[in-house]
Amino acid sequence: MQAAGAGSPAPRCAFGVIADVQYADLEDGSDFGGARRRYYRQGLGLLRSAVRAWNAERGRLDFVLQLGDLIDGRNAQHRASERALRRVLRELERLRAPVHHAWGNHELYNFPRDYLARSRLNSQALGAAATGQGPEQYYAYHFSPAPQLRFVLLDSYDLSTLGRDKSTQKYQDSLKLLKEKNPNENLNSPIGLAEPQFVEFNGGFSQTQLDWFDEVLTFCDTNQEKVVVVGHIPIHPGSTESTCLAWNYKDALSIIHSHKCVVCFLAGHLHDGGYYLDSHGVHHLTLEGIIETPPASHAFGTIYVYNDKLVLTGRGRIPDKIMYYTKQ
Repeated sequence: MQAAGAGSPAPRCAFGVIADVQYADLEDGSDFGGARRRYYRQGLGLLRSAVRAWNAERGRLDFVLQLGDLIDGRNAQHRASERALRRVLRELERLRAPVHHAWGNHELYNFPRDYLARSRLNSQALGAAATGQGPEQYYAYHFSPAPQLRFVLLDSYDLSTLGRDKSTQKYQDSLKLLKEKNPNENLNSPIGLAEPQFVEFNGGFSQTQLDWFDEVLTFCDTNQEKVVVVGHIPIHPGSTESTCLAWNYKDALSIIHSHKCVVCFLAGHLHDGGYYLDSHGVHHLTLEGIIETPPASHAFGTIYVYNDKLVLTGRGRIPDKIMYYTKQ
């Protein structure tokens, strides 16, 4: 798929997308169920080739969205977290465009939130309009790469036990909520749950973050902006499996559906990927993950933003897709 045919208008913005690299300097393994192969070591090479492809694109790439889980949680078991992070960031530094990072569960298996806030995985260093970074605060921000176009990155693990000090109120509130919804001894098990998204490898959005999100979208409505929302965890059941949804995904959806501006929600987390156009005209695109991509394939893409649509040019496992705006 071409970004634009002969005589077509140039895109207003172009950005790369990649998810769930989950690099570790380890032999291939499997998922927690033992049924799916995971290619830990090859993620570095696939990331390198994605960077080369983005740098070679004919048009200017405005930025890249890294949708979370850049390194695998197994690094922490081998005391290799910082080394693995340095390696993947070294590859991303070769890009001729800035990178915006979402935080996934694997970032939080490796590092506490305050470490991430000080690291190069804190995209607020790019000068975006952002929230605070105290131990109880969420990691969310927005930026506008072109007139009447805005990207909003949400913190899918604002409510979570992962990466938080156990003494904090956020940790205590998150653990209480999780145990109320999940009585299993293993909090990563969805067995018997009426709401199977309430497992520890997922997370959710605090009311404070949701109120902030609502205010941002109100601003975007007023200024007639188109908005792409980004988060590691999907928020629509049609775009993912029931065990890979944000805890309170319905709250985030309700806010999006109460506004006219949102055209797309981008996520990772589900390594098979997914897509759904919801009843309010919002495209929910879940990107296939690098970690379960066979060596002969790939999983990244470039999205071109036009006045009436988003055009995804995918590589490898990620198919091309045209996503027309249904809200005018």
